Amino acid sequence: MKKFGILLLAAIAGSTITIGTTYLIDPDRGSTIKIEHLPGTPAIGAAYTVNEDGEIVPLEFTDVANKVMPAVVHIKSTQVSRSDYGNGRDIPEQFRYFFDDDMLRRFFGPEFRFEIPQQQGPQTRVGSGSGVIINSDGYIVTNNHVIDNSDDIEVTLHDNRVYKARIVGTDPSTDLALIQIKEKNLPFVPLVNSDNVQVGQWVLAVGNPFNLNSTVTAGIVSAKARNINILNDRSAIESFIQTDAAINPGNSGGALVNLQGGLIGINTAIASPTGAYAGYGFAVPSNIVGKVVEDLIEYGMVQRGYLGLIIRSVDGNLATEKDLDVTEGVYVDSITANSAAADAGIKVGDVILEVNETPTKSSSSLLEIIGRHRPGDQVRLKVDRHNKEMEFIVELRNQEGKAVLAEKSNIEILDELGVQLEPVDKQIARKLDIPGGLKVTRLSAGKLKRHTDMRVGFIITKVDGKAVKSVEEFTRLLEGKEGGVLLEGVYEEYPGEYYYAFGL
Repeated sequence: MKKFGILLLAAIAGSTITIGTTYLIDPDRGSTIKIEHLPGTPAIGAAYTVNEDGEIVPLEFTDVANKVMPAVVHIKSTQVSRSDYGNGRDIPEQFRYFFDDDMLRRFFGPEFRFEIPQQQGPQTRVGSGSGVIINSDGYIVTNNHVIDNSDDIEVTLHDNRVYKARIVGTDPSTDLALIQIKEKNLPFVPLVNSDNVQVGQWVLAVGNPFNLNSTVTAGIVSAKARNINILNDRSAIESFIQTDAAINPGNSGGALVNLQGGLIGINTAIASPTGAYAGYGFAVPSNIVGKVVEDLIEYGMVQRGYLGLIIRSVDGNLATEKDLDVTEGVYVDSITANSAAADAGIKVGDVILEVNETPTKSSSSLLEIIGRHRPGDQVRLKVDRHNKEMEFIVELRNQEGKAVLAEKSNIEILDELGVQLEPVDKQIARKLDIPGGLKVTRLSAGKLKRHTDMRVGFIITKVDGKAVKSVEEFTRLLEGKEGGVLLEGVYEEYPGEYYYAFGL
């Protein structure tokens, strides 16, 4: 009877879950996309029972494993390296149709001489990872590093059906990507509120480590809001759920689920001196996943709001150094130009305690909460200023200091080029002796990658001889343009000017 009572309690708890649904409109296809959420799911601890020998053992995970495995896929990404056109100073032959010799000499100098570089044979690299189906119409979440720079993406379902996938969008700042296969009525995993996840609760990791398809491991949540400094992105948001469920290479992009089969995170990284599992894995929380997915479907890119602050976590040492009255929170170290928070009244030395009544005990937790909002959204900050609590309403802005969303036309031209840009830092501009420019933060499949050897880090200073300092200026110069385009700029690490040409 005792054994029956424990199992009945678990069944009753599971039956109280209600499903919420988000409907998104894909503007390019004019269709409605449904993403299901499980709001208010409780964090249920381990349930125990007694086996035939009278021993106390954990409740089995077979039901949730059978529920989730069909919705976790294997992803194979193939990258073909193309011919390289030297150091960016030689113009490929096909672009001579766009530029005459006088124009080339005007850009490259009077001693310019056209040369056809020796081409190298293509080389193929194949990588693999995991993905999670989050919608019955074939939308799949994975890690950006699983499909980054890929020329071909192949998805294998749990039942061994194979599909080609298209990239809907990517977000390097969270290491997330959204892809889609052409299939209907697929099994999927609903997202749950990752804020409700508790340290110590049981979780399962489902993925394809070492190409071992449909592998399930179990563990507990070891920590939350963990920052491990692995994302090489200026706007990186690292607020990982830490787990001791075994995660290995190939698990990237796979599911971290609770005992009800709800997605609480996307497995992304491991902490290991060897490259294999050594005790801890890290997953992007589902609340961040949901925000990224919605933005990629609706806008084609992530619309992220910023406070405009340089911050660090408060600890005992910082509290002593700065003579603070608190030992937890987020310290405002400095303020950037066009800072939304500064205009709302935030000052250097303030300690941010809460955002929208949610405690912010570390900088990673603050970045996670703000990262769920878009430019133009308002957030309420509670701060400690010299042992006095104050509240401020901040209207978030984009990276260029404006409280507006990026326009669809701008997104389309950047997608065609396969590039992500951000205004160059003023300090770096002074160091390089340039008036300003746009730094290439990412290159994906597009014209720049196919037709030039441009590298991440290139700073565009001119488009067809006209100076550019903002993404809006860049896209305006290219909007409706046909024919040849010449980009001029510099690298922070290398001397001299570089030029890249392509056609529209």
